[in-house]
Amino acid sequence: MEAAGLLCLAGAALLAWGFLRVWDSRERTKSQEQAGVLGDGSRTLLVIAHPDDEAMFFAPTVLGLARLGHRLSLLCFSAGNFYNQGEIRKKELLQSCDVLGIPPSSIMIIDNRDFPDDPSVQWDTERVASILLQHIEMNSINLVVTFDEGGVSGHSNHIALYAAMRTLHSEGRLPKGCSVLTLQSVNVLRKYISLLDLPFTLLRRQDVLFVLTSKEVAQAKRAMSCHHSQLLWFRRLYVLFSRYMRINSLYFL
Repeated sequence: MEAAGLLCLAGAALLAWGFLRVWDSRERTKSQEQAGVLGDGSRTLLVIAHPDDEAMFFAPTVLGLARLGHRLSLLCFSAGNFYNQGEIRKKELLQSCDVLGIPPSSIMIIDNRDFPDDPSVQWDTERVASILLQHIEMNSINLVVTFDEGGVSGHSNHIALYAAMRTLHSEGRLPKGCSVLTLQSVNVLRKYISLLDLPFTLLRRQDVLFVLTSKEVAQAKRAMSCHHSQLLWFRRLYVLFSRYMRINSLYFL
């Protein structure tokens, strides 16, 4: 019993230390250069594959960057038309972004047969990269945020965005001063333990970490609730238990 009590105390202490470490967003970077990228006034582009990605996976990043004074815009590569709900899902995305603080003028949705919402279809990397680069250059973007090689859920459309950004980065085609942050994928156990994942996150390397306050978690949930067409029973459970509704750990390419 005494040993169990000590373990609980140690766990609580680690969790408290984690909160203290990440409470101020300005202390979440690993270098002066990265701190500059995350500084006030940065023009940041969130690149997603489907309507609802912004709330389901990236809400902590969106709200954290807004807290830092970033000017956020969003590029969505499909209308989410897998079940012929594309027009509905476009509207839901706009409503969700309104909750998250991204204005309609800063949102672009690509509704193109080249990029179907379909996990069995591999999007053309060079085609995706070309559109991304054009959007980055036209809007003078200096920070891009998107999925990592695991795509969080393993969805091929998510991974296609990473592949395109990786190509642009590795080939030196991005404008000077443009950095790329990718959202860390975690195993299924960590994915569904909500805030209890924080100690595990802190024990591993990350370049940027965003943890939401209780008020911001409620805001993220309101954004997700805008996606009425997607709120099946298992997604309601996701909203309750997923660490991505509270925690985002990211890496620079």
